[in-house]
Amino acid sequence: MITALLFAATCFLAYSNGANDNFKGVASLFGSETTDYRTAIAWATITTFLGSVASVLLAHALLSAFSGKGIVPESIAGGEVFLVSVATGAGCTVFLATLVGFPISTTHSLVGAIAGAGVLAAGPALDVGTLATTFLLPLLVSPALALVVAAVLYVILHRSRRTLGIEKETCVCVGPTVASIPRAVAGAAALTAEPIQVAVDSEARCEMRYVGSFLGIRLQRLMDGAHFLSAGIVSFARGLNDTPKIAALLVVVQAVNIRWGVVFVGFAIAVGGLLSARRVAITMSRRITGMNHGQGFAANLTTGLLVIGASRLGIPVSTTHVSVGALFGIGLVSRQAHVPVVRNVVLSWVATLPCAAALAALTYAVVVRLV
Repeated sequence: MITALLFAATCFLAYSNGANDNFKGVASLFGSETTDYRTAIAWATITTFLGSVASVLLAHALLSAFSGKGIVPESIAGGEVFLVSVATGAGCTVFLATLVGFPISTTHSLVGAIAGAGVLAAGPALDVGTLATTFLLPLLVSPALALVVAAVLYVILHRSRRTLGIEKETCVCVGPTVASIPRAVAGAAALTAEPIQVAVDSEARCEMRYVGSFLGIRLQRLMDGAHFLSAGIVSFARGLNDTPKIAALLVVVQAVNIRWGVVFVGFAIAVGGLLSARRVAITMSRRITGMNHGQGFAANLTTGLLVIGASRLGIPVSTTHVSVGALFGIGLVSRQAHVPVVRNVVLSWVATLPCAAALAALTYAVVVRLV
């Protein structure tokens, strides 16, 4: 019975993870209006699942880190009651945040749940020092690092574009559609014999496109392709980074072997993203900062590189923290960041640890009595 409960709790955590995290990789595609919601979430689902499968070969260090070993005694870390409590506490925390549209960290939730269940299960044997240095420190440093890297990368790309003479088209709204007019001929609109309707809208909704071509391919098409590729890299990195953390809950007690554990978790993550990601998608795509195609590309490139690098080194960073940090860094440079929204998101991060710890501790207290 307890093994079945562990399997259900782990799948619930994976589903919640997909609902809260899957869209983060493609948020810039939707936010910059490069594509629509359905295409974005489909691309996220495919690339995230590929990252989940790849984690079997590339992320063994994370499997070990999130088993609880080294934080609580091995006799407790390998116990199903402890693991059920961790999965339930983390899963409920992530799912509650998803319902209100807050993008929080599954990694953060797992750390809080390990601490909460560990206090009851291990008492003074809980290694607080390892918990802080191995898990909390990377979670605190990674968003600040992403903010700086993304801001610098965007400035470099922006100046490179200007140096190469790649210009943007001027955007005007004509009737019910958007028409892009190159700056060189924008004044020619005044010479047209027929009157046209021109609507003024916010700069965030103004569609910017790049002028010119390279090797016979329009620059805007190249940018869109690069943007899609960078979004796929982020989603792949997220699957690579998050799947082993969740699958560790099953693998450590040998409920399933590592390959089947990854498949079950990867599938649940995919379903969660397809069915329940829309509220977090709006927050990530529209509320943190306005962005155009180039800004979205820079944010994705930063997030993908940092998360893949951390996954290979076994450093438990949060894709959420890195992604939000990158978007906010670019928003600060472009002066489009929505500071009150980011402040509320950060406050939700602060609440994640104690919430997951309390729920995991409560679950442990109940389950240990039942078994």
